[in-house]
Amino acid sequence: MGSTGDDTAARAEPMPQGAPRRALVIINGRARNGNAAIDEALDLLRAAGWSLVEQRCTPGETGAEVIRARAAEGFSAVILGGGDGTLNGAAPALVETGLPFGILPLGTANDLARSLGIEPDPMAAAAVIAAGALRPIDLGEVNGQLFFNVASIGFSATLAQRLGREEKRRWGKLGYALAAFRLLREVRPFTAWIMHDGMTEKVRTLQVAIGNGRNYGGGMIVESEARPDDGKLDVYSLEIDHWWRLLALLPYLRRGTHGQWRDVRAFPTTECEVRTRRPMPVNTDGEINTHTPARFRLLPKAVRVFAPATGEGTA
Repeated sequence: MGSTGDDTAARAEPMPQGAPRRALVIINGRARNGNAAIDEALDLLRAAGWSLVEQRCTPGETGAEVIRARAAEGFSAVILGGGDGTLNGAAPALVETGLPFGILPLGTANDLARSLGIEPDPMAAAAVIAAGALRPIDLGEVNGQLFFNVASIGFSATLAQRLGREEKRRWGKLGYALAAFRLLREVRPFTAWIMHDGMTEKVRTLQVAIGNGRNYGGGMIVESEARPDDGKLDVYSLEIDHWWRLLALLPYLRRGTHGQWRDVRAFPTTECEVRTRRPMPVNTDGEINTHTPARFRLLPKAVRVFAPATGEGTA
């Protein structure tokens, strides 16, 4: 299986001079907070020379389905208003069409936006798109499902199943903390086999996580030096015997330095496989889309996103 890729971060580069600015705008109505702010953000883009076509998703429809249906209409970009689930739902069509995308962060965690240094304010995010700087970033893939931030098995996957949309809307990031606290004393270690770089490691763990980006879970960091364009996946396994140890580990998870702990296995790679005794759900960017056995791989520079020109993300 693969090893780490190039450490050099890709910098955002401007759109070609004279390139048409016609964007398909997809807003997740369930994530839409502050209609006036979104309207102002779209007005800012129009003032910057963008021609915008707003398309609503019907119930059960993904952003990828909307993009595919309208891909032949001559758009030069896609603008996605929503959270990480909205971005995840559009990812397959972004890869297929090669269209760059902009982010208007309207979700609970907005982890990809944080990783790219895009502020949660829609007007500030629209200004980033208007500036026109594009940054190529990697994607992770598990069993054919794409992810921007993190895929996980164990604690986080169970948390994603329990944390309903209404709870996220009502409590925001606090909802993650409340649901995690309720789950914490119920969680039990499970046995997994992690295959990577020519070896197989048998582990007893609370969670196996495979990160492509930097931020996840509304405040956690995959690895302190991780970036969404660093050409590697960051894997960690929480091999902790007692739930209270997870509380002690929390500050390290928030800084991305948990790999320093003796009961945390951590390594970079570009491909790996995780097997369990029975099928277990896999959480990809907050959505349950597949189960173990789970085969992961990196798709380097798979998509382009409008990002601050410095190319620096946030902690």
